[in-house]
Amino acid sequence: MVRGKTVIERIEDTTSRQVTFSKRRNGLFKKAKELAILCDAEVGLIVFSCTGRLYDFTNTSRCVRFCLLSLCIVDVSLARLVN
Repeated sequence: MVRGKTVIERIEDTTSRQVTFSKRRNGLFKKAKELAILCDAEVGLIVFSCTGRLYDFTNTSRCVRFCLLSLCIVDVSLARLVN
């Protein structure tokens, strides 16, 4: 049997929305980890929940510094120091 096309829309029920967010966040982090391992890539991922909580994934400390500099919107010349 073929599944019907899923409509992407906001989930109104708060509990259901939070459960879906947690499951999809975990899946996204798993895929980021797989990408880092399989392709030997530097991966940094930052996700904010609807409550404003920050979730992050990085596979190197270099990614952490770059993401923090990018979030702070630091001067481009300083961002090059990360390399």
